[in-house]
Amino acid sequence: MSSAGSEISDNLTTRTLSGISEVDTIRLGVDLVSATRKNIGFLRTVNESQWLHERPTILEAIRRYEELWMPLMSDLTVGAPPPMILPPVDIEWVWFCHSLHPVRYRQYCESRFSKLIGKPAIFDEENEEYALMRCREIWEHKYPSEPFENEVDSDSENPICVTNEDILDEVKRQRFLYLKFSEPYMCELVYLIAARQRYKGFLYILQIFSDGCSLFVPAFDIQLMWLTHLSYPTVYSEDLKDMWDDMGKVVGVWGNVKAKDVEETKKIWEKTFDLPYEKAGGGLALEFDGIASVKPPIFWNVSDTDVNSKYKSMLPRFLLEVCIFLKLKSGMKAMQQDIKCDFLRLRMVRCHRELKLGKPISNFSHNTWQKVWHLYCEFGTKGLILELRHPGGTCFKGSTLQGTVEFRWNNLLRAPSLTMEREIEQFRVVISITPPVQAQYLLKCVPDRVTDDSGAMISDVILRLNRYRPQEGRWLSRTVLDHAGRECFVVRIRVGGGIWRRGGETPSAVKWEDRIIEIREGFWSYVAGSIGRAPEKVVGTATPKEPTAECQAAWDFSTGDELMISWESSSSMSGLKFTLKNAASPDSLLVLLRGRKMQRQGRKQSEVEKEADEEDDEGFVTLVRFTDENPTGKATALLNWKLLVIELLPEEDAVLALLLCFSILRSVSEMRKEDVGSLLIRRRIKETKLGHRDWGSVILHPSSLSSSSSVTSPYIQPWYWNAKAVMAASTDNIRRPPAQNYSPAEGGDKLYKRGIIT
Repeated sequence: MSSAGSEISDNLTTRTLSGISEVDTIRLGVDLVSATRKNIGFLRTVNESQWLHERPTILEAIRRYEELWMPLMSDLTVGAPPPMILPPVDIEWVWFCHSLHPVRYRQYCESRFSKLIGKPAIFDEENEEYALMRCREIWEHKYPSEPFENEVDSDSENPICVTNEDILDEVKRQRFLYLKFSEPYMCELVYLIAARQRYKGFLYILQIFSDGCSLFVPAFDIQLMWLTHLSYPTVYSEDLKDMWDDMGKVVGVWGNVKAKDVEETKKIWEKTFDLPYEKAGGGLALEFDGIASVKPPIFWNVSDTDVNSKYKSMLPRFLLEVCIFLKLKSGMKAMQQDIKCDFLRLRMVRCHRELKLGKPISNFSHNTWQKVWHLYCEFGTKGLILELRHPGGTCFKGSTLQGTVEFRWNNLLRAPSLTMEREIEQFRVVISITPPVQAQYLLKCVPDRVTDDSGAMISDVILRLNRYRPQEGRWLSRTVLDHAGRECFVVRIRVGGGIWRRGGETPSAVKWEDRIIEIREGFWSYVAGSIGRAPEKVVGTATPKEPTAECQAAWDFSTGDELMISWESSSSMSGLKFTLKNAASPDSLLVLLRGRKMQRQGRKQSEVEKEADEEDDEGFVTLVRFTDENPTGKATALLNWKLLVIELLPEEDAVLALLLCFSILRSVSEMRKEDVGSLLIRRRIKETKLGHRDWGSVILHPSSLSSSSSVTSPYIQPWYWNAKAVMAASTDNIRRPPAQNYSPAEGGDKLYKRGIIT
């Protein structure tokens, strides 16, 4: 920071962020919370409207904006505020992009209309519908020969003259703006209220330190508020009329800044408010010296609907982002020698009690806040515990506890700016979170006992309850568990028919076309220990069918989908190809991509189908849906058919994903003539006790992975980074039970090998 800035900062009285009033800073002339929620929804609509980004459409939109819309607004705002009307989406998009450059927009308006043209503040959906309808009426009266909607053919070869290159460049630049603000928590009211308060704090430091600092770098949440403020030009101009030149020092959304500029802004903020500048959901998303900031390790996507709410056995999973900062108390200029070896330990209240992240405290300072950890936690973890420990304990082993402090998520949600400060011995700790939002479902399938046609496990217990009536039919069974280890579904594969009698009859393999896959919703009804009956409600089936000339395997699903599988060679899975069809929904196309592609950008269907795969042998498949709303495709589920593990968005059907997993595994096992997915295991494997290290409950951000101990643990990383290790770590014994542990009544290995492999 410059010397002038440092001098002012050192003599400044510390303020509280929540204590800043409109007297201290500027008065905001628009409801930024409501306006930002509307803007995020609008940007999402623009992002999903592929037609809006075709060059002929953009050029026509700019023509309509310049020649029709702005003159119309100029006429309607003669001596009056902006009328309560909204333009068509193509014009609104151009208008939005144009307003993000306030200097050029002001010059444009004043040169053409001798005044600044503003935008009406309309946030209610009903009011938006009325405003759009009213605009159509005015438009059709003013321009009877011009269509209200943009009707240009995206494939049109008739060139449209570009009259304003500046506007065209700005529209192109903002093409992927939504992707910067697509995290689902950004529409949460509590997040936006906190962001507005921090934006006011940002304007406050800009007022005071503008002379002593060359650039101000906005944090992510502040940047979101600033863009919304910019999109209301007359309000922005009036609010910041005394800071117009100062705002030119704020780095734009696509800006490339130097690390020293970031440090200057951080220091000024910390000197002013005595709080970390960054926070959960409010990091720095710009490029530093040409290098983009680290991407989050999880795939968050806004889902309007949860199609799995119809399954009562499935409970939603909620995730929040957490940032932890540490600083020495004021006055402690240097570490005392006896505490330099102390370290900080992080533990969770629930779900991952085995987690113990350590951080040495020797490098902490009283001058600045230092980020200790950045992580993502399930709301079910309840909170976290920080411990200050000293090495050495009983017999010079372990460590002794010096102090502890606990943070609960519910308390943080009620805290100002979603931030809370506590003290632990000689340290100050600040923790911030984002509001919990629904995340992807996580499902895994574990082996279980063989069942009969009715769904009861093959057991002497069931035999006695049935008054020794023989159990008919043999089905391989798998129990589907969610992220918290709760039973959601039971998947059964029909293998044999008939009964077993001592010294007499034995079950025999059913015909190939009768080897169906069945999914039942719910949990086992246990009658004695681990012996029980499967739930009765069948929610999905997959039936094998005769393959066509184009494929080697085919399945009919009860969902109406048809899966066709082909391969080039039985010795390699690199040539696996999948085709999904649904005659009942021709407008909705499903594509299966080999590999992990949950974070893929939208691409044309032809490009998606040509994608090469680099991860076939790991068994990953990504499900992509093409709809009218998402013509470029949206990845909705990540499947590992080898390990029978699934991650899916709430908008994707869990039953369809399970049917896909088991159908692919069955077909590949038959193709390879081997038990690829350990389907021959017919006993529940002992699992790690729930709450010790629940998978997906805690995920470290990559920025914390390099600086924390215990980072080799696979279950504080995304599960798909090392899926085999995560699934193995969730069990205490992954060995296949010996054949002699299976009862003769279940049928021998030969029966199940014939039903799965041949």
